[in-house]
Amino acid sequence: MSSIIQLLPDHVANQIAAGEVVQRPASVVKELLENAVDAKATDIKLIIKDAGKSLVQVIDNGVGMTVTDARLCFARHATSKIRQAEDLFSLGTKGFRGEALASIAAIAHMEMKTKQDQDELGTHIVIEGSKFVSQEVAVLPKGTSFAVKNLFFNIPARRNFLKSDTVEFRHVMDEFQRVALAHPNIHFSFYHNGSELYNLPAAGYRQRIVGIMSGKTNEKLVPVNEDTEIINVQGFVCKPEFAKKNRGEQFFFVNDRFIKSGYLHHAVMAAYDGLLKDGSQPSYFLYLQVPPNTIDINIHPTKTEIKFDDEQALYAILRASIKHSLGQFNVAPVLDFERDSNLDTPYHYKDLEAETPTIQVDGTFNPFTDDKTNQHYSKAASGSGSSYSSGSSSSSFSSGSSYSGYSKRVEPTVSWESLYVGLDTENTESIESSPFNFENEEVTSSLFNDDEVEQASQKTYQIHKKYIVSPIKSGMIIVDQHRAHQRILYEQFLLNMTVNQASSQQLLFPLDLFYSSLEMKLIEELKPSLETTGFVFEDAKTDHIVISGIPVNITESEVSLVIEQLLSDLQDGIPASSYSQNDTIAKSMAKSLAVKTGSYLTEKEQDNLVNGLFACKDPNISPFQKPTFITMRVEDIDKKFAL
Repeated sequence: MSSIIQLLPDHVANQIAAGEVVQRPASVVKELLENAVDAKATDIKLIIKDAGKSLVQVIDNGVGMTVTDARLCFARHATSKIRQAEDLFSLGTKGFRGEALASIAAIAHMEMKTKQDQDELGTHIVIEGSKFVSQEVAVLPKGTSFAVKNLFFNIPARRNFLKSDTVEFRHVMDEFQRVALAHPNIHFSFYHNGSELYNLPAAGYRQRIVGIMSGKTNEKLVPVNEDTEIINVQGFVCKPEFAKKNRGEQFFFVNDRFIKSGYLHHAVMAAYDGLLKDGSQPSYFLYLQVPPNTIDINIHPTKTEIKFDDEQALYAILRASIKHSLGQFNVAPVLDFERDSNLDTPYHYKDLEAETPTIQVDGTFNPFTDDKTNQHYSKAASGSGSSYSSGSSSSSFSSGSSYSGYSKRVEPTVSWESLYVGLDTENTESIESSPFNFENEEVTSSLFNDDEVEQASQKTYQIHKKYIVSPIKSGMIIVDQHRAHQRILYEQFLLNMTVNQASSQQLLFPLDLFYSSLEMKLIEELKPSLETTGFVFEDAKTDHIVISGIPVNITESEVSLVIEQLLSDLQDGIPASSYSQNDTIAKSMAKSLAVKTGSYLTEKEQDNLVNGLFACKDPNISPFQKPTFITMRVEDIDKKFAL
């Protein structure tokens, strides 16, 4: 029987390996940016088109490659990062597998230009699907340039599985932010479809974080700094009042490498215990430095998972350091009720030395004058040569005194009777006799509109501030107040966006809301749909929007929550069709504004909620396909009591 096991050709093996290494354009961005960092570049440019589907180009000013290295770098398992297996436990570079360039070249059109500083000419190589098309000498600047075009051109199934440009661009943005945050000492530039999105000069950690997120991030950051024998923790956490619904701004860096760790994230959440609202997530940018021999990076091709030797110790140190920082800057509450916080020494003054205060002497001060006015005039008179009469008292001047530059005239006091001169007595009588209406009842806000509310014939009851029980002819219904209100609001918003013209209430003072560049891009695309719901946008800048009008059923304090929830729901992309987009916005706003479980409702609000639910087109389920109420017949209740 003939042998059936064969060695796969290199181009087939590369395509198989590319399935693990290159999943989407963001994977190419990550590999090329990390190679540029390993090349000791100080200036890195990222240029993409069509969210990376048409072009991903990375240009750096690193050390470059020789002619031999330029050709060999596209071979599988060819790397300059390690030499032997022991090097895996003392890694100081981003890459070490030697698979990235070979995998990318197998599924795309690739062009590389490289030159070392001491060489006069560089190397220009063109590859299409692992096949070398050309290699020639060229005049190039120092460094390396990789251009990846037509990703997955020879694997159409993989290309068809790519998401929309919005989703792919978000993944590219995430990879760029992770590399740029890990290396603030490198100048990064980012261009998409010809427009510049980021231009980040070399700076410190705080400046880099503010440059990537937004200008308002600076006031949210609380520094963290702890140095131990096991780990060195640096970075920033955000104040609890700026916590968000999603986990977008949470970054762990271990030895300048972005990682994901649910265990360390739990340590951060433990430090915020008691400071966050339910469902809120704190933002943090934490840089951990550990000995390279205490971690294992060789777990997954993406290298975002790391195994630590002593995770329990890292957990305790990280939690304690964050808790210490929150306490130092008076973010966490203090239990010492006798302590006056106004007498505390500011943290940044703790190590400063005391300075001798400077003394200023007023040579014109006269301790024998009692009246402040006399002091004022004596200072002016001393410079103009005026004289006082020796017989005058301290509170009066002699008639013969001369002043240069001052002349004071005392006006007679107007009597109070003159205020009523010319007042018509007939009008005063009519004013006095007119009745006045006073508010005797306390004004409280209602969750629902009170106009045209029908008087319910049956009484409703609220159970555990979660369910509403209403009797019916055959038994009773139990309504989930949160889901029922979601259905009501969902149909109202959808009706306003598709049929009716939504009404808007103007704000006396416009709202300024700050967001990251990626969130601003989503808001720009959502602006037409949001305006149909009642929002009025006055202006939109690069990092914030100005809202001058809001829908009538939204309060001013709820605007930021609604938009934040909407951005969280659309993080996977905006639907292409207008109906799907309106449907998603209506669902998100209904979820944000619906009455929450645990809220007390008055009897009128309960009736209004039940009546509004059964006035909907589909009252049986919520917008998220969950039941809004259940029915219990009298027969069912009788069975419960049957022996």
